[in-house]
Amino acid sequence: VQLQASGGGLVQPGGSLRLSCAGSGFTLDDYAIGWFRQAPGKEREGVSCIRGGGGRTMYADSVKGRFTISRDNAKNAVYLQMASLKPEDTAVYYCAASGFGNIVTMASTLYDHWGQGTQVTVSS
Repeated sequence: VQLQASGGGLVQPGGSLRLSCAGSGFTLDDYAIGWFRQAPGKEREGVSCIRGGGGRTMYADSVKGRFTISRDNAKNAVYLQMASLKPEDTAVYYCAASGFGNIVTMASTLYDHWGQGTQVTVSS
C-alpha cells in the first residue's frame, strides 16, 4: 500500500494548483482519503477529506469555498484543486488513506497510510 502526493510548487497569491494523490497496491475508492498540511513551526492540520465511494466531503473552514477534493477512480487518484491561494496556505501537503472507508473526518489518527508530502509555497 503506497500513496504518492504530487503537484506542489511555487505560486503567486490568488493563483491555483492541483495536488494529486496516487495509490498503488490498493484501490483508493475503498478508503476515505484526507489531505493534511503542516506549515513550519505549526501542527499538522486537516484540510479536506472524501469518503470511500465518493459522495460526502469535508473541508476545513480556512479553505472552504477555495479548495475542492475529488476522485478519479479510473486513475486510482484523488485530487485537491486549490484556488485563490493565500500565503497562509504555504505548507507541506500530505494525502492519507483510512481503512474506515465510510468515515468523513480529518482526525489524523484515523488515517493509517500516509504519502510523502509535497511542498506548496504561495508567495509573490
